[in-house]
Amino acid sequence: MGDWIRELIEQSSYLGVALLMLLETVFPPIPSEIIMSLSGLQASRGTMTLWGVILAGTFGAMVGNIFWYAIARWLGIERFHPFIDKFGRYLTVDWKEVKRADHFFDRYERWFVCFGRMVPTIRSLVSIPAGVFGMRWKPFLIYSTIGTFGWTTALATAGYLLGQNYADVDKYLGPVSTGVIAILVLWYLFRVITWKPADERSDTRP
Repeated sequence: MGDWIRELIEQSSYLGVALLMLLETVFPPIPSEIIMSLSGLQASRGTMTLWGVILAGTFGAMVGNIFWYAIARWLGIERFHPFIDKFGRYLTVDWKEVKRADHFFDRYERWFVCFGRMVPTIRSLVSIPAGVFGMRWKPFLIYSTIGTFGWTTALATAGYLLGQNYADVDKYLGPVSTGVIAILVLWYLFRVITWKPADERSDTRP
C-alpha cells in the first residue's frame, strides 16, 4: 500500500496529500500514519514544505470529517428510534441508553471531538455521534480542526525527522491501531452476549 501512496504524493504534491487524507477519513483502512509520515519525508527532501503538508493533510481530513458529520446530522437522533427498537440487541443499546449518551455528549462533546481526532481508528468515527447528537457546526469545526491539526502535525513531523526511517511511525502506531480495534471487537461481543433490554434489567433488580 505504501508504494502507491508514495507515488500519488510524489506526482500530485499537496493535492495528493489532501485527497489521501480525505479517503482515509471516509475509508479508515487507508492508514493516515503512512500518508502523513510519507508526506513528511517528502518535505524533508525539499519537494514540499512541512507546513504545506500539514495544512493539506488537515484540510483533506476535515472535508471527510464534515462529510460524515453532515450525513449524521441530517439523519438525527430521532430517525434512529425505530432502528434502535428493532436491532437494539445487535447494536447493544436501547433507547434509554441512547438518551443517556446524548446527555453525556452534551456535556463533553468538545473534549470528545478534539481528543477523539487523535486516537487511531476512533478518529474517523468521531463525526457520527457529533452529527447524530446535534453538535453545533461551529464548535464541531473548531474542535475537529484542532484535533485533526494535532494528529497530522505529529505524523508529518515524525516523518520529516525520521527521514528514510518513516516506516517506524507505522511500526509503533500500527499495533496501537490494531489494539484499539481488538478492544472494540471484544467489547462489542461481550455486550452482545450479556445485553438485555432496559425493562428486563429493571426486573432483575431487588
